[in-house]
Amino acid sequence: MERRDELIRILQASEVPLTGAELAQRFGVTRQVIVQDIAVLRAKGYAIVATPQGYFQPKAHPHHLSERVFRSITIVHTPEQTEQELLTFVDAGVEVLDVSVDHPIYGEFVASLMFGSRRDVLRFTKAVRDQHAPLLLSLTGGVHRHTLAAKEEVMIDEALHELKHAGFRILDDH
Repeated sequence: MERRDELIRILQASEVPLTGAELAQRFGVTRQVIVQDIAVLRAKGYAIVATPQGYFQPKAHPHHLSERVFRSITIVHTPEQTEQELLTFVDAGVEVLDVSVDHPIYGEFVASLMFGSRRDVLRFTKAVRDQHAPLLLSLTGGVHRHTLAAKEEVMIDEALHELKHAGFRILDDH
């Protein structure tokens, strides 16, 4: 079986995202080879999502999301407040699915996050610090959007209330 066929099979069977390093080790190739394979597979029409936790292929109706309520919020804060924001959401049982910004020249940038735990958030914020990577919100003066998911609407409400109380500005909530 060709490596790319096997890669698709593994992604379809996996219940969790798989990192490029994990996949590279499994196939005995470099991470860059996996990145190239993913690009080829996407060009062939496979829906493969890259998140900070790794690659995955979304299921048609993922069970863990089908029983959830969703909300899109626009929020403003500094890069230094990112960890506090994300931890507030996950500690309230709210999953942060993505982040997006509207750039005046390039349009919308969206990054899949899929953060559901403190571990996800702390791994992400450590990587940002270690790599001195700018956050998307730095392109827009701190203004950005998140798509949120939770088992109950009240979980999102409570997280937003806590963020407002901590001085975060919520511009749009729907």
